[in-house]
Amino acid sequence: MIAMGQTGQVFGEHGIGKTSTFLSHIPEAHPGTQVVVVPAANLTPDDLLVNAPVRDRDSGELMLTQLIMQQLTPGTPFVLLIDDSLQAGETIQSQLMQIACNWTLGEHDLRKLGCTGVFLADNESLSETSARRSDLAVLDRMVTVRITANDTAWRAKLAERYPEWNLTGVFRLWSALPPRLRSALSPRTLQHVLDCARAGFPLSWGLPLVGGHRLTLSDVKADGKPGPDRTTEILDGIAAAVGCANPDTVPDPVRRILRTAVRENWAVLLQGPPGCGKTELTKAVVQEETGRDPVYFSLPVTSVEDLCVPIPTPDGTLDTLLTRALAGSDPKIIIWDEYNRPKDKATFAKLMEITQEWTLAGRPIEGLTAQVALQNPPYHLGRRLQVSGNNVAQASRFTISYEVRPEDIPANEWLIATYGEVAETVLEWWKNDIDDEGREWISKRTLERLIKLHLCGQPLETGLIYLGEGEYAPVPLTQLEARLADTDDQPRIGLAELAQDVAAWEARLAAATETSAEGTNDTDLVHQIFANAEVSQLQRHAEVVARLLRHLPPKLRATHLVGQTPERQRFWVKALARMSELANTPASSRKAGKASTAGKASTAGKANKARKG
Repeated sequence: MIAMGQTGQVFGEHGIGKTSTFLSHIPEAHPGTQVVVVPAANLTPDDLLVNAPVRDRDSGELMLTQLIMQQLTPGTPFVLLIDDSLQAGETIQSQLMQIACNWTLGEHDLRKLGCTGVFLADNESLSETSARRSDLAVLDRMVTVRITANDTAWRAKLAERYPEWNLTGVFRLWSALPPRLRSALSPRTLQHVLDCARAGFPLSWGLPLVGGHRLTLSDVKADGKPGPDRTTEILDGIAAAVGCANPDTVPDPVRRILRTAVRENWAVLLQGPPGCGKTELTKAVVQEETGRDPVYFSLPVTSVEDLCVPIPTPDGTLDTLLTRALAGSDPKIIIWDEYNRPKDKATFAKLMEITQEWTLAGRPIEGLTAQVALQNPPYHLGRRLQVSGNNVAQASRFTISYEVRPEDIPANEWLIATYGEVAETVLEWWKNDIDDEGREWISKRTLERLIKLHLCGQPLETGLIYLGEGEYAPVPLTQLEARLADTDDQPRIGLAELAQDVAAWEARLAAATETSAEGTNDTDLVHQIFANAEVSQLQRHAEVVARLLRHLPPKLRATHLVGQTPERQRFWVKALARMSELANTPASSRKAGKASTAGKASTAGKANKARKG
């Protein structure tokens, strides 16, 4: 098509490597020729061409002059690739008609500017695009090619990306899949799955969240009904082919994902219920990893047009002016908050360029090292949330798409560090006095409201989610109010109570060990108290924990190490070491230690009562 001087229209499914094939093949086949990629989804009518007053060099008078996009004047031979061409609006489609027909734009001849080829690329599926090109005046000027994954060089590119692995087995597994499954597990998605394998994450995290739900690898039967879900079988096969594990999960998943994204330059998506702490944790990890605050955008008040605008330049072209937060070469990490609550419906399509190519209106964003999109699921607690849907082409731009659980966010420690003993009391109520459904209604954001209301002497009920018509979230607060007022008559045992009577609990656990190797109810109670306690609480009572730990069955001790966050694992390693020291300590020394610990516990108890007062 380049040799014939014909405009090319290239259609193919999402994620098969259409754009990357242009970027790699054109410079190789035509030395000295560069590829100018213009993402059509982000174009506005004034991006390609605009009339502006320019002073004439000869007469000095101001004259209206047509200014053309700066990318179309690179000064060297170039091939113009209009990517995601069907994502453009109607006005842009009309402008593209002139380019496709005779390689001109307004008064500018693209050939004179160095253009040697024009191509329009996209996926023609109406489920993934906003338009279908049907104007015969346009279609009659183009050579149209429909391609598949077998027509691009994605296998060679993946082999280059993972030199430590022989991917032959992966390619064979992929080729053996039915067409529908090959389409779902596109080369782009397969790359994300392999990135997860390399990082030690579950391979399923590389599958996109489409409409808020994890993509499943299942075919359709001849009668049109869904076939069996083959996701686990296929992902386990990929893991076996590259010789790595496919774990179900990893400890501290959210922070590990964020740190890996910063290190590996990934775009990741975190989907979780409202109020669980996604945004604050992301900001904190970015600050820890880079020493800088993230570049933050909230999608309900941000559109792509707010991020960049075309401006005239002295050389008579149109440049792209980026918002201040994205300008400059300093390292930057972008947070796209409320990602599925966009200001306008076209934002999803327009953000495809940023999340995939890391460019904006064709201009690279300098210093961009990672992107994190945060969103809510479509449903929570049986209620529909006001979020937008997406398609697989938009969803598959993220290396990892993770469904955040409230327990993945270490918000409890933050509450304790910020609000002290009141937070500990509220968390004890949240962990022990309400059921699982109640805990879903009481997010960490709601817990903080309840704490603040108590500290200000206000009714707690007003801090619950209000459902309308005088109805609040169906969670009883009587026990919480009793705990906070210190009028709760029910006997409760926590870590502080164990510390106040550690000698008696040592005797009870020792007796339990003699009764059964598996322990008794006392053993299970202490084990559960340890499991529910936060790290800061365990550290405060580290000596008590070590003394009681040696009376627990070995299999219960092991559970405190397996699948825990690094902070908890470090504590339990030290606790086990201290337990061994105590086991080798003479009895007389232990008695002195018990007296010292009892004194500390008594002092701590008095201090707690004083703080409550």
